[in-house]
Amino acid sequence: MKLKALFSKDDSPSDWQELLGNYFESSDWQSLEKNLHTALNLDPSMVRPEPQHFFKALKLTPVDSVKVVILGQDPYHSAGLAQGLAFSIPAEIAVHSREFPSSLRNISKALALEGFGHLPNGDLHEWAKQGVLLLNTALSVKLGEAGSHTNLGWKSLIDHLISGLSKARPHLVWMLWGGHAQSKLPLIENGQDQFVLQSSHPSGLGVYKTDKPFLEPGAKASCNHFTIANQWLTEHKSRPIDW
Repeated sequence: MKLKALFSKDDSPSDWQELLGNYFESSDWQSLEKNLHTALNLDPSMVRPEPQHFFKALKLTPVDSVKVVILGQDPYHSAGLAQGLAFSIPAEIAVHSREFPSSLRNISKALALEGFGHLPNGDLHEWAKQGVLLLNTALSVKLGEAGSHTNLGWKSLIDHLISGLSKARPHLVWMLWGGHAQSKLPLIENGQDQFVLQSSHPSGLGVYKTDKPFLEPGAKASCNHFTIANQWLTEHKSRPIDW
């Protein structure tokens, strides 16, 4: 199989390409493309998600439909989980199984506490189709090694995307959970009338940490991000999300 068949800029939707401007002519893109080709050519079965899903979040949520952005870090590195959408996993993975990620479990708890009910499963495609951009800050990972593709060059692409989106689309809601997502705040603040919600990360280790916990200890209350987001959307004449 030719390397170009595995991954290229043409895998990204045209509207997002337009938003990124001349990024795809940059040395940063050329470096990322080269690094990904190397990883895929070495052993494509060890890369998650499959390369045709790297840009799934962009394909499911066009630029003009974005209402809410939820920033993740990198794809799930366990087999059978990564879909190309931050936090989302296949619907067939049982909610009470060991495979069901703690972050997603705590997101489900927060939704229930806010009156939206628990997630029926971990597949968040319907959120994406409603305008929730489920964007990881690295779009690939080596199977079994968390953070393994962070240094391949994804940062430049995602930073350009965040900055461009915040300038192109006013009144977006950004959910920044944990320090890594919150490090992108300066890029967002350059935009017009962006609404930023911050808390600790919903993972099992970090959910109660910081002075802005995602869940209160004992899961007695949530950060109310989902409720607040819908209030903002309603105030700005936009349909709220069916969480």
